[in-house]
Amino acid sequence: MAKLDAKARAQLPDSVFAYIDSTGKRRLPINDAAHVRNALSRFNQVVFDDEAARDRARLRLLRAAQKHGVAPIGFISAQLQPQRRLPKGHVTFLLTDIERSTELLARLDDRYASLAASVRRVLRRAVRRAGGHEVDARGDEFFAVFEHAPAALDAAVELQRAMVEGPWPDGVEVRVRAGIHSGRPTLTETGYVGLAVHAAARICYGAHGGQIVVSSAARTALQGSPAAGFELRSLGSWRFQGLREPHELFQVEVDGLGARFPPLRAGEKI
Repeated sequence: MAKLDAKARAQLPDSVFAYIDSTGKRRLPINDAAHVRNALSRFNQVVFDDEAARDRARLRLLRAAQKHGVAPIGFISAQLQPQRRLPKGHVTFLLTDIERSTELLARLDDRYASLAASVRRVLRRAVRRAGGHEVDARGDEFFAVFEHAPAALDAAVELQRAMVEGPWPDGVEVRVRAGIHSGRPTLTETGYVGLAVHAAARICYGAHGGQIVVSSAARTALQGSPAAGFELRSLGSWRFQGLREPHELFQVEVDGLGARFPPLRAGEKI
């Protein structure tokens, strides 16, 4: 196998690496058959961010092995299917995104990767404590799923409180927007698909940093919730691009978090 020097490695696209960690470091190149074989042999030596990241890397590696005609000795296809761990049926999604990430990148430069990794650790801790599952994490976005809506709300409140507490480098203010939506998506070998996923994304992107926005579907799923100390204030009905039906949205108001925000950033109020 021809060894990749730093220059040749840097010229490779992200798509030919089985794993890119939360700091942006690219691991396990799979650009040809020889590197696929090497990645298969080294897979268990890699320390992954979490099990979801490990599953995604396994799946990419399996597909690369199939593409290059390499027998994935030691790998079992059934173990590569992340849907075996993710809940099915009626679920609740929590999607978050870092607000003004471009400005933070310009201010922190090469330290931004470390900041983004720290934010992900906060999000993962909140999701794990609430019993949720990480679905995906890319760029400034974080996507999690919960079997029960109250758990998603608990995770969102915990992560927002942790974001307020910080501390963050250079005294910068780091805020994430959060959207919560419930539905019945389809679970495939690569994750969830369906309008419920798109609705969760639109709701998240419409929110402001520090804000938690909940759909009417999630509000219905929260009925009878044991969670206490929070209120849901109606923001009215909103129509989003790509979604057939409008969604009535609610803002979560709880002690310790902000309650005053401008109108939603995206969508059309009706």
